[in-house]
Amino acid sequence: MKVLEIQEAFGLDHLVLAERSKPEPGPGEVLVRMAAASLNYRDLLMVQGAYNPKQPLPLIPCSDGTGEIVAIGEGVSRVAAGDRVITLFSQGWISGDPTKTTLRSTVGGPIDGTLAEYRVFSEEGVSLSPEHLSDPEAATLTCAGVTAWNAVTSGGVVGEDSTVLVLGTGGVAIFALQFAQLLGARVIVTSSSDEKLERARELGAVAGINYRQEPAWAKRVKELTEGRGVDLVVEVGGAETLPQSVLAVRPGGQISLIGNLGGGVVDLNLIPVFMRGVRIQGILVGNRENVESMSSAMTEHQMRPVVDRVLPWTDVRQALEHLGAGRHFGKICLRIS
Repeated sequence: MKVLEIQEAFGLDHLVLAERSKPEPGPGEVLVRMAAASLNYRDLLMVQGAYNPKQPLPLIPCSDGTGEIVAIGEGVSRVAAGDRVITLFSQGWISGDPTKTTLRSTVGGPIDGTLAEYRVFSEEGVSLSPEHLSDPEAATLTCAGVTAWNAVTSGGVVGEDSTVLVLGTGGVAIFALQFAQLLGARVIVTSSSDEKLERARELGAVAGINYRQEPAWAKRVKELTEGRGVDLVVEVGGAETLPQSVLAVRPGGQISLIGNLGGGVVDLNLIPVFMRGVRIQGILVGNRENVESMSSAMTEHQMRPVVDRVLPWTDVRQALEHLGAGRHFGKICLRIS
């Protein structure tokens, strides 16, 4: 079978199409014929060697994917041959909080990822795909979808008449915009692109803020919320944006901290945090129960992810470069032949 793998060294030049033996499922395992994958920034960092320089090679990258179960091993009962499934990012994280053990079972590093014609997974490490989604759409749920779902639903601060601030227009951000609206919230979006802000408004955002034009954007958020601040900030920027997020959230509100695109070390004034009772909640993707609750909500509301583009999986370098340049709106997907 064909796979895309990082071979002897890290870097886009070392991500090549290769041959491996087709795997067979053992007890409690399923064989999935992969149909599509989607890209996360983690995947780019993994290929570059920036995510885990000690990661053993060769490695099949990419955490997210969907496909059809074509064979099952002895004792499998959760799923059946013919089921279309999405992969779980952490193969051993079924419910509750993450542990050191579950965090070692992540797909796309250290475990081989989804850029392969066939992959074997534990029956516990897959979840049924929402039937109304296409393969590329379903492939977006593994990381970006469930991360956004947890960011919006954890803490119970989002509901009717609440306001959510979403930073950016990447995969997680656009999912968060959609999920927040699904729960009845008003959504404000930030971006450096007026064109992307207009697209966010077309998706239902009530306002957009160009942070290049308004670097102190928390002030504008306060104006848009009549001085109150937002109930939730979906925070993907990290060090660059967290100080403004603290100023933009209402007393007693929540910041769901997801990423560190703007750096991981921040000089933060803590006084507004504890004097205003702000909760900063770290969000680490999600477990299988989270994935299943998200999929149920998407099915009930027939919600579809926003896909920026779908490319053949052999164009993975072009796709990763597009991701790294930040030109995308929503998710970048690969169709696996």
